[in-house]
Amino acid sequence: MPFASFNPATGQRIARRPSHSRAQAFAIVARAERAAQPWRSTALAERARTLRAVGRELRRRRDDLAALLTAEVGKPIRQSRAEIEKCAAGCEYFAAHAARALRPQHPIGAPRHARVVFEPLGIVLGIMPWNFPFWQTFRAAAPALMAGNVLLFKPAPSTAGCALAIEAVFDAVAPKGLLRTLLVETDAVATLIADARVRGVTLTGSTRAGRAVAALAGGAMKPGVFELGGSDAYLVLDDADLDHAAAVCAQARLVNSGQSCIAAKRFIVLAAVRGEFERRFVAHMTAAKVGDPTDPATDVGPLARADLCDQLHRQVKRSVQRGARVLLGGAPAPGAGFYYEPTVLSRVRPGMPAFDEELFGPVAAVISARDETEAIALANRSIYGLGAAVFTRDRRRARRIAEQLEAGFIVTNDFVRSDPTLPFGGVKQSGYGRELGDWGVTSFVNVKTVIG
Repeated sequence: MPFASFNPATGQRIARRPSHSRAQAFAIVARAERAAQPWRSTALAERARTLRAVGRELRRRRDDLAALLTAEVGKPIRQSRAEIEKCAAGCEYFAAHAARALRPQHPIGAPRHARVVFEPLGIVLGIMPWNFPFWQTFRAAAPALMAGNVLLFKPAPSTAGCALAIEAVFDAVAPKGLLRTLLVETDAVATLIADARVRGVTLTGSTRAGRAVAALAGGAMKPGVFELGGSDAYLVLDDADLDHAAAVCAQARLVNSGQSCIAAKRFIVLAAVRGEFERRFVAHMTAAKVGDPTDPATDVGPLARADLCDQLHRQVKRSVQRGARVLLGGAPAPGAGFYYEPTVLSRVRPGMPAFDEELFGPVAAVISARDETEAIALANRSIYGLGAAVFTRDRRRARRIAEQLEAGFIVTNDFVRSDPTLPFGGVKQSGYGRELGDWGVTSFVNVKTVIG
């Protein structure tokens, strides 16, 4: 089946690419295998030079890559440019710091001549989604490449153009075969994971996809990193700076038009300040400019596909039927493209889709809590555990609450975002394993003990 890309702002097809045949896919794997041995033997300093060159090439092509990203995903152009810049910065970070994570260790109390070394596994298969097609590829690729691995990436069909553009960046400045794109259907994934040449698997995507791929990787006894869905809770306490909280929460809900696993989804507000928070929050959501994603002034673009817009509206309608109140929006925007109005739902509670499910779009669910204890309980009452935020003027209070929240990444008075310097990942149905930081560098290595 061909890989087709559609412009979400217009609904018109912009590209149609043939998928790789079985023979072509196996030839790509073979090329990756040929690249793996010389790359694992390449000195760390040379790997770092290669990754820095990739970062420079990303910046050189930034405007073209950002335009392609906006065309295929509908992401506002300012955010697309920032995504390319973040990829370049990630390359620079891991080029500069990966050696620290890979340094041989001499554990305290171990035999005198014992050491622990970190060796690459070989080929890592990455299965990537459509919402951050550049950053999600680079946050997996940069640390894995510095560890001495090579990468095969299966992109989402709608962002095949972005995937091929990443491959072209590597082809321009890096040894051939370090990163290759596989335009294959989902049913080919099982064959790829079973291939003895593929030594590890990483996936960013839905929890359903993660379960399926994790089962395949486990059956083949291959390590995996799975960054899956999220329904991040942002707790607004009674001593919070409400102006700041409302502004940050709106920004956190609308990043990539709400289509992010770590976008804020549930806003759990103490009852004493809920009314004031809602008033300010609605004002910020109303002020966001919805429009042409190629316009630098646009804050919110279209959703990536028509079916995503339809699914989001069904979730909103079912939540309203069960008692949620619409404070803003609540419907697809009229006109061309796959736009959904920035929406705020109040009186949301467990049992509604707006609470129980991941809403992938610009829809915010405001939930009232009697006190801090109930706010924590509501935050943890989710199958997901990716990120969370706490808004309070009391840092010690924030730390105490953070210790009780079931999530992999928690911030105070700000919004959750991945950072190359820090481990990123979740708990519960948000997946397992960690990307980024030193932990990302050693996700796909053989931790080898050597004595003598």
